[in-house]
Amino acid sequence: MADATRSTLYRPLTSRSPDEPHRAATPLELFFDLCFVVAVAQAANELHHAIAENHLGQGVLGFLLVFFAIWWAWVNFSWFASAYDNDDVAYRLTTLVQIAGALILAAGVPRAFEHGDWKLITLGYVVMRLAMVTQWLRVRRDDPPRRATATRFAVGILLVQIGWVLRLLLPPQWGLISFFVLVVCEMLVPLWAEHGTPTRWHPHHIAERYSLFTLIVLGESVLAATVAIESASGTGHTTALVWLAAAGLVIVFAMWWLYFDRSAHDLLTSFKRAFQWGYGHYFILASAAAVGAGLAVVADYDTHTAHVPGVVAAYAVAVPVAVYLVSLWLLQICPHHRGLVVYAFPATIVLVLLAPFTPAPIQVIAVLMAALVAVVVLAGGPRSVDLPGRRA
Repeated sequence: MADATRSTLYRPLTSRSPDEPHRAATPLELFFDLCFVVAVAQAANELHHAIAENHLGQGVLGFLLVFFAIWWAWVNFSWFASAYDNDDVAYRLTTLVQIAGALILAAGVPRAFEHGDWKLITLGYVVMRLAMVTQWLRVRRDDPPRRATATRFAVGILLVQIGWVLRLLLPPQWGLISFFVLVVCEMLVPLWAEHGTPTRWHPHHIAERYSLFTLIVLGESVLAATVAIESASGTGHTTALVWLAAAGLVIVFAMWWLYFDRSAHDLLTSFKRAFQWGYGHYFILASAAAVGAGLAVVADYDTHTAHVPGVVAAYAVAVPVAVYLVSLWLLQICPHHRGLVVYAFPATIVLVLLAPFTPAPIQVIAVLMAALVAVVVLAGGPRSVDLPGRRA
């Protein structure tokens, strides 16, 4: 009994097997994901209001920057957990510290959007990064074959985080340039650290983790649109809002269907392809979140509370839908499909981008998305779906 207790309190943080059967997301990982719901909702809400108030450039740029901060924090934890989750007390406590940092990040989203004040988001990152460096130092001690890899991760994460803190001291005109420089440094750290003896992440587990986060973001899109339509109800525009709600649901349902048509784990056959697939998901996830904000903008337009023309409001939905389709096409459709399906995506993307010039743009986009799903179902051949929590 004493030995069992000690093993629960502390286990060496050594690499898990990438061939481990029935590997699925843990309750702690699911809890981590749910805490990111707050941050995603904050970012989508700020984008909605920025576009509705005709602050397009500021709103879109702010959303892309803030969403990167949200997404990258999630990516750092998820890939580490895929290789090293030993579920001892120390690991759990360190992860809970990261969750606290994520909530601080979420609290800082409105400030970053409205005033360009990144102090609170940076503080959240400091909390998360101290916990992540602690985890990598544990790996350095407990996993000798990957000691150099863990050292590079710890040093790289720490140095870049120091860069983010120092960025707060720069004059405002250097803010955007320094942000993009540090983003590049962030994305180079894993590529540098994994050189040599790489970590042993689990392909099924990684595919499931991204699937779960995609579900969360799609759910946020539904929630954002629902809240906007609910707040606009009773304004004498019931018919328009009902049609918007129906079209919005079809669009989000189609996005879900297209993403989950096939499992992506068989695409993660090398580090190069895994990094491309993982990094490319920024565009899938950001665009999925933006669709909800766009639907909320259209609800404002239909109730005459938005300060943008109808075409701009429609493009608030059409552009993120098109980006979602382009990203999905490149990352998951082309590697899985041949023939009609591969050509149907570009055709749909073009038509989606033309839809804002039609009398009922959101309904047209919904019809186009439903038609694309039909093409995928009828011409895509047998599917190999790996739903979260299930293994083929």
